[in-house]
Amino acid sequence: MTPLVRIKIIHTIIWLFFNLVLFYMAYAVIVNKIDRLVWIGIVLIIAEGIVLLCFKKMCPLTILARKYSNSAKDNFDIYLPNWLAKYNKLIYTSFFILIVLGVLYRTLPIDRSPFTSHVSRLLRLPLSAL
Repeated sequence: MTPLVRIKIIHTIIWLFFNLVLFYMAYAVIVNKIDRLVWIGIVLIIAEGIVLLCFKKMCPLTILARKYSNSAKDNFDIYLPNWLAKYNKLIYTSFFILIVLGVLYRTLPIDRSPFTSHVSRLLRLPLSAL
């Protein structure tokens, strides 16, 4: 097994792990089960973000893989489709922000009754009234 293949396998496994973390957090928000694992997940994702910022928005494994390839493809260092490798940070950062907003919505002690009643009144209006 070449060093590049080894890096690609490790990088893909780490990517899969962070996907599991994100999708668990999204599930927890949907079912309103904000537990300790959600908070651990948030810390892990923030730690990953700090690592990426320290390495100029690049994964350290990408930097390591550059030693073994001069490919211009975005997925040269991971087993992902090129389009996903290219937009990975944008997609998952957006998803993470939505999850954090959901966690805040579920956990902050906000009186939602005025909002809920206002939305309910809007939903009962006939379309011509809007």
